[in-house]
Amino acid sequence: MRILDVCAFYSPYGGGVKTYVRRKMELGAKLGHEIIILAPGEREEILEERDGAILATIPAPLLPLDRRYRYFDDEPALHAALNRWRPDFVEASSPWRSASMVARWQGSAARSLVMHADPLAAYAYRWFGTIANRETIDKGFSSFWQHLRRLDDGFDQVVTAGRGLAQRLTEGGLTKVVTIPMGVEPGYFSPTLRDESLRAELLASCGLGPEATLLIGVGRLAAEKRWPMVIEAAEAAAGRHPMGLILIGTGTARSKVITAIGRNPHAQLFEPTSNREQLARVLASSDALVHGCEAETFCMVAAEARASGLPLIVPDEGGAADQFVEGQGMLYRSADPVSLRDALTHFVDTTPMFHRMRATADAPGTRTMDQHFEELFASYQAMAYSRAA
Repeated sequence: MRILDVCAFYSPYGGGVKTYVRRKMELGAKLGHEIIILAPGEREEILEERDGAILATIPAPLLPLDRRYRYFDDEPALHAALNRWRPDFVEASSPWRSASMVARWQGSAARSLVMHADPLAAYAYRWFGTIANRETIDKGFSSFWQHLRRLDDGFDQVVTAGRGLAQRLTEGGLTKVVTIPMGVEPGYFSPTLRDESLRAELLASCGLGPEATLLIGVGRLAAEKRWPMVIEAAEAAAGRHPMGLILIGTGTARSKVITAIGRNPHAQLFEPTSNREQLARVLASSDALVHGCEAETFCMVAAEARASGLPLIVPDEGGAADQFVEGQGMLYRSADPVSLRDALTHFVDTTPMFHRMRATADAPGTRTMDQHFEELFASYQAMAYSRAA
């Protein structure tokens, strides 16, 4: 089956979407499918071609707020590309304008909207959550809900990676929602990579000895990730227990993160690495992952940390919460720095080693991307055959 992914969030500069796309291309071919990734680019070209997989672009402008990304703005050009490739199944990976373009395409292929983003959680709930409840906010954003319901009408299914988003979409009137959880890239992350010397080195960079607790945070430096809240809570909790915080990431909020770190010698910011093996070693050598964002549809780094045998200290909503296992870290109230501070304190009070032992025992059972894609492609095949019958 030829599956074409209209991949609005793809960027050659890396990130979780690039990891996801690469694995989709590899596994799809192994499962007997032809995978075409159609991304917004500088020009129309084929960037990569391998057995059973193609990465192609059509011209698209740069995204003003983050110039590492581009966005589809030419509907006739997108439709022309779909007509040229003649897919058996079309996937749209963004709930924004490109999904509407795919829904309006006159081709006969079945199509799926994969909710790789949750705009209401990332923006509306974050902006107005301190002054209004979600029901009120949803009423204020009724036009966006109408947009989502139109997409529901135009697609054969709407895929989410987590329970929370699926429930909200269903309650909002969408009727074709299915949950197919994502997973980690196999072969990289393992508790066996733990390196006590590396742990001591990372703590030393925070001005602390090996008796301190080493927290790790990984992700884009963006407002919705709430890194200043994480830094503030870790500094407050360190008043009772020595804690080092290592953040790995870059992004538009970098200056705000640096300001939040201030003169705190126990928090350090490092540039991200494209070396997956190195990231896996750092995760396995830490004592807990701490995360601030409640707006992700799936939290890749939380899943990677879980596969590394790492306890999770994460908000009680969003993709990271879907990865949490009781007794292997702490949940805290989303967007609440005091609750996060208390969770960090309670984590240390209840002996991090015990949390890590339980997480290490469960790590081999962490869901993989391959399991996700096998289920996803099976659902696509069933819909394509049903439409052709």
